Amino acid sequence: MGRDVARAYALNVDQTYRLAVDIGGTFTDIALAQIDGEAGTASLVATTKTPTIPTDLARGALAGTTRLLAETGVQFSQIQSFIHGTTLATNALIERRGAKVATITTAGFRDILEIGYERRYSQYDINIEKPDLIVPRHRSLTIGERADAYGTVLEPLDRAAVPGLISELDAQAIEAVAVCFLHAYANPAHEQELAKLLRDARPDLTISLSSDVSPEAREFERLCTTVANAYVQPLMARYLADLAASFGQSGLRAPILLMTSGGGMTSLETAQKLPIRLVESGPSGGAILAARLAEQLQETEVLSFDMGGTTAKLCLIDQFRPQTARHFEIARAERFIKGSGMPVRIPVVEMIEIGAGGGSIASVDRLFRLNVGPKSAGADPGPAAFAKGGSAPTVTDADVTLGYIDPDLFAEGRLKIDRDAAQQAIGRQIGTALGLSCDAAALGISQIVDENMASAGRMHGIENGKDLAVRTMIAFGGNGPLHASRVARRAGVKRIVIPHDPGVGSAVGFLTAAVSFELIKSRYAHLSELDTAAINALFDAMIDEAAALVRQGSDAGPMTVRRRAFMRYHGQGHEIEIDLPDRPLAMADTGHLRREFEAAYAAQFTRAVPGMVIEILNWAVHVEAPAPIMQIQRATQSSVNPTHERREIIDDETGEPVQATLVHRAALAPGDKIIGPALIVEPQTTTLVSADFIAEIDSYGHIVMTQEIRDA
Repeated sequence: MGRDVARAYALNVDQTYRLAVDIGGTFTDIALAQIDGEAGTASLVATTKTPTIPTDLARGALAGTTRLLAETGVQFSQIQSFIHGTTLATNALIERRGAKVATITTAGFRDILEIGYERRYSQYDINIEKPDLIVPRHRSLTIGERADAYGTVLEPLDRAAVPGLISELDAQAIEAVAVCFLHAYANPAHEQELAKLLRDARPDLTISLSSDVSPEAREFERLCTTVANAYVQPLMARYLADLAASFGQSGLRAPILLMTSGGGMTSLETAQKLPIRLVESGPSGGAILAARLAEQLQETEVLSFDMGGTTAKLCLIDQFRPQTARHFEIARAERFIKGSGMPVRIPVVEMIEIGAGGGSIASVDRLFRLNVGPKSAGADPGPAAFAKGGSAPTVTDADVTLGYIDPDLFAEGRLKIDRDAAQQAIGRQIGTALGLSCDAAALGISQIVDENMASAGRMHGIENGKDLAVRTMIAFGGNGPLHASRVARRAGVKRIVIPHDPGVGSAVGFLTAAVSFELIKSRYAHLSELDTAAINALFDAMIDEAAALVRQGSDAGPMTVRRRAFMRYHGQGHEIEIDLPDRPLAMADTGHLRREFEAAYAAQFTRAVPGMVIEILNWAVHVEAPAPIMQIQRATQSSVNPTHERREIIDDETGEPVQATLVHRAALAPGDKIIGPALIVEPQTTTLVSADFIAEIDSYGHIVMTQEIRDA
């Protein structure tokens, strides 16, 4: 297995395959698995990593896939399913590259976006920057209609006002409309009626309905979610259509499935209608991979660490399940301040994401402070070391300068590294400004970005009441293994697992994901007065709707259904998620649900509150088709020299030059031990074993690093 070919395993070309493509801000990761339909398993057969083409994402993905299939002898016609994740929706929202959107709300509620939460996210900041919610007031339109919280129509839709609305949309050259009527989650009829009238008059107009996008109470967040969906919908629809056409012309006949922010997969049609569900599609694949590995290793408390070229993501995983949430903020004005971004309500794998990746740019401010990120050099021009015209010093340039990256092995040898360019960028822009040597400046960049990531991890743990010291870190991504021991030391983590093919971890995670869909709908109820017949009817309708969407992407047998309720004490503003029985509810269940809620409330807030009325605001179903069990195989033979080399690097703790062992991962076998400092190289990434860590190869072939306890 030479460095100029993809990471490949033994395969049978008579079988069918599953392809995963994850387009990141810097690199596009591709993974191919062989499917055994009878056993319900998938075996990883090949992976590759290629630079992303920002101006034509589909072309870059197709070029990398075509090369990978050519190297493995697999035909497009043999691919049974194609799973895709992309940063396009996220980047369009962050960079404000979407459609021109107008909102249509109930008459009298024009200023929902202006009013927001009725509070400032930073109370005493006189220079506060308000979140950009995409739609200015002059594009906020209204129409007469009204329903109450139970869905009863109080005022019919004012059909006579529709021509005037259309004229206003035309006058402002509106491309997409977000419709959000008061209490439409309880009765969507008026939204649906208006949508039909608008489509009849303007067939090319993109229309998003809050009752489809986020059928939950709280109109500000519901409207924001609908606006975000409408904003990226035309762009995503064009991109997905182009992607399908490009791969179809190359011979792909399999359905294209899109990874969602909640960790499942959905069909191309659903993704085109609800692109807001894709905002964290790539990172969620990494969390799924970490969860699968945690289950394989029986690690019940895990910290997932995914560091790519643009960002770093950390996620808490307990009992083999990633932590999830229903609330997410886009493009915060103040990165770590809640309320400073655009809130959206979608199912999402909860993680903390910061602008810390290989392409993160280092700079010195006017107070001579060294800063790293969040701005990134991206894929084009990229770090100075890429020799593609980039001149700004980045984290990758620092790692090259410190000796942690072998220029001949980086990115499978397809992207040549210019160490002199990296050193010149750091020395000229950082070293000279701070009066430091090039090595000292590079070490400073490294230490700051590592502390930024560790600090984010510690903060995420504290916010969720979790102790990182007892957790095992699972590290992946193009830069994750390279920084794992440095981040773990600062975060207090003692044990690290580096899985197979960590450089394309999210794409490998896609291969193990299930086709699924989650629906959440609001229906207010008191637990003590629960109308179980009405709730069961609601669940039946939600399950049918979700199952229909799942069937668009899978026919892999019986589906599993998970039911949940979001409960709170009367008068409180936020709910706690409680699992429900996987059957219709009965009145006899109310006592059990009370006990479950009070136990969960006490776990979060120390004690339950006796004598309080318990109410339920939202109900959720998660419908999932069976997912293949991923069986990761090791290569049957190695083409690399098993002898260990020596390489001079800068020690990441002392800053002094030291001799490090350099070993190819493909030459390692279960039971092998590597004492730090060492570099374990593979085609798509490098694992740095710091001097205070020992690495061992476990029975699965994973690298397991453990921090040594040094004598005082």
